[in-house]
Amino acid sequence: MLTQVRFGRCNLLSIAAVAGLLSVVPLPSAFAAEGSDQAVDQAEVQALQVWRETMHDLSAPESGCFHAAFPSTEWEKVECDAPSAYRPVPRETVGNGYDVVAQAPKGHFFTSVKGSFPAMQGVKSEEDGGRANQYTLQLNTNFHYTAACDGYSECQAWQQYVISSDFYPIGGHGPTGKTEVFIQDWLENYGVDEGGANICPKGYTDSGKDINGGAGDDCFANSPAAVVYKGQIPITKLTELELSATAKQGGTDSATAVYGKDAYKVSVTNSRTDIASVWSDAEFNVFGNGGASGAEFNSGSELLVKMALTYGSKTAPKLQPPSKRLGTTGETNNLTLIEGEAEGGSKPFVEFLEEN
Repeated sequence: MLTQVRFGRCNLLSIAAVAGLLSVVPLPSAFAAEGSDQAVDQAEVQALQVWRETMHDLSAPESGCFHAAFPSTEWEKVECDAPSAYRPVPRETVGNGYDVVAQAPKGHFFTSVKGSFPAMQGVKSEEDGGRANQYTLQLNTNFHYTAACDGYSECQAWQQYVISSDFYPIGGHGPTGKTEVFIQDWLENYGVDEGGANICPKGYTDSGKDINGGAGDDCFANSPAAVVYKGQIPITKLTELELSATAKQGGTDSATAVYGKDAYKVSVTNSRTDIASVWSDAEFNVFGNGGASGAEFNSGSELLVKMALTYGSKTAPKLQPPSKRLGTTGETNNLTLIEGEAEGGSKPFVEFLEEN
């Protein structure tokens, strides 16, 4: 727990302690039936939490889109939506110009990261460009050369795992109003620019000359998408929405969205970026909905952000302080980091508090 993190004047650890004390106070007989109902409700809450953790960890049988509904733990293949027209601007920064990054211990790489918002207070609204509930949840890797760069030494791979609250399909007319999950792959500064020719690998879109002035072009590819919700999930429901990312060398990379009692997974082959071989940094947060836009929260908003990390070690990860050097996404929010902490052990994680 983040013992020093406070929402207003109320310590999260104190809330947990009070809840624990209340759970052991004997109930008068007049409240026995109500207590029994509460016990059943609590058992379901615990079972749902175990199920959510299981679905984040459970691999899909193949590439594609999948769905599971509580309490089933079997992924059922579903029809994917077309790839998104979503296109961020990489190598920028978030959170009022700064970002928070979790780093795996030296010599270790992430195989999975789960992002969530365990608690929030005062969140009433969010806008992007004047439109309500326009946001993305993003889990982003670091940039690094990989085998997918095909020998171009200045090329760097990057991968985003995304939930978009208002989906823009390629070739479509305007947003669909659906919340969807997908993966976006990047090969930055790939090849040698040939004056407008598409030099990107098959399946990638040539985004044009490298944004940082390299000799090559920036190439990106969006995976097919899975519909998480047929509408926009309100920002006030953020604590019910989770996003996890996995990367496996020689296997598949997956983005998993869990909302309420439904889980959705999108999987693609890792060879598209080979990011599993170099994934040492991870960032997670809520941002604007693409195109370097910003998520603007109402004044008084407070969010507790958590990344649960898997990298094959009990050594604590590093929670890097806000730094323009570490940001990898162009989308922003208007929240400021207050404090955070990193923990090791059998289930390493980082948590940090941010507010407007």
